[in-house]
This record gives sequence, C-alpha cells and structure tokens, in this order.
Amino acid sequence: MVNKLGVRLGSKAARLLARLGRTEIRSGLTEQELAGIEKRFGFAFADDHRAFLAVGLPTGGGWPDWRYGHAALLRSWLDRPVEDVLLAVAEADFWHPGWGTRPARQTDAMAGARAHLASVPQLVPVYSHRYLPAGRESFAHPVLSIRGADIIPYGYDLIDYVRQEFGGPQDRAEEEWRAVDTTAVFWVDFLSWSNQEGEQEGAEDHSPLGADGPRAPRLPARPAAGPGGPDRKAPADTAVTRLHPEAGKGPVSPPRDEP
Repeated sequence: MVNKLGVRLGSKAARLLARLGRTEIRSGLTEQELAGIEKRFGFAFADDHRAFLAVGLPTGGGWPDWRYGHAALLRSWLDRPVEDVLLAVAEADFWHPGWGTRPARQTDAMAGARAHLASVPQLVPVYSHRYLPAGRESFAHPVLSIRGADIIPYGYDLIDYVRQEFGGPQDRAEEEWRAVDTTAVFWVDFLSWSNQEGEQEGAEDHSPLGADGPRAPRLPARPAAGPGGPDRKAPADTAVTRLHPEAGKGPVSPPRDEP
C-alpha cells in the first residue's frame, strides 16, 4: 500500500522542480509504465520517488530515461552503487563487520563481498550519481550521492534534494521538516565508513561536472518532525552529516563516465 505522505512528498518535489524551470519535464509515468519498470528490473520505487516520476518525467542531462532508455544502460546505472562498494573492498579495504572475517585472499574477499551485496537494499538513480533507496511503503530517505568509494547525502529528502541540486529556495519552515531514517540498511554503514575515510584522506568531488572543490561541510542535526510525522530527532550517529558545497548551484551535465 502506497503511503499518502510519501506521495505528497514526491509530488511536491516534482512541482518544485517544474517551477524552477531548469529541466525539461515530459508527461509523468503511468501506473502501467511504473509497474513495468519495477517488474523488468526487479525493484519497487520508494513511494516518494514513484510519485515524483508520476507527476512528470524529467529528461535530458543526467536524468535516467525510464520510458525510452536502453535497458542495459539503466541496469548499469542500477548496479553502479554495488560496483562502487566492490571498488572500496578492493582498493580501500572496506569490509562490513556483519560479513564476518575478511578472507585473506583478495579474490575470495571480492567473491564474498559480492555475495553479501546481493541482499542489500537496491539504490535507484534519481539524477546522475544521486540515488534513493528502493522500497514500496518507504519514503523520505536522504538522497545519496555516490562516487567510487565516497558517499555523501545530497539532501535530507527528495524535496530538499531538488532545492539543493537545482537552486530552489533554501528557507525551511519548521513544519516542513520530516523525521526520517538516516538511510537504508547497509548503506548507512557504508556512509559512516566513507565519512571516516574521507576525513582522513579527502573526499571525492560529487559535483556532476567533476570540478574540484572543498570537502563538504557537516550538516546540523535534523529538527524534530512537524505535524503529521513522528516527533523524533535523528540519532547522534546520524548518517546525514555532510552536504556537498556545489549543492544549490543549478543543474549541470553529468560527467562523461556517468550513464
């Protein structure tokens, strides 16, 4: 069953994107089209992401073409976050504590990591290398930006993401805040690990243009939810800790190595 709050959030994000006038938006995906995509690729859109695409389908630039896009390209886009984790396993010694002892041989470690990653929540591309977790009856997850072994939040939720990426108004009334989970299972741990690694070695640039920039600043703790949501603050170890400084400068083309 689709959550009405999720539908409202996704619809509001879509209307905000349209008002900003910086993206070509075509007719939204029909229920039949959405169901066909989910069946074809084996996941279910989060309720807010689904509503976002139903109101209007953004096209061009770094937007995935869910209506006419090549299946192999879309599959590659869907697989990229897991491939980036495998890159971190191979080159940055990432190993999730829930996977047990890391095998001594690199080939065994890679095979084991790939087997474990087969069961992690699917991330679904929103724009360029920005992703939302999949999952019917879920909504208001932070939008995650993933570049190689580096992962950061790029918006507290889909509405905030549109504001940050496409230069919308930055003021936030208290009642607009919604309490959310830090992110999907497993990805919150990868984000925490990436934050620690980034503080030691420097972060990847998350701008779609790939321009060099300073490390993303830390976000303040998220306020408690307003009316209509649970009165819950983000935990002290929240994964929503950094937002890239390029956010809010308007849409740009994806880098050449992006789908």
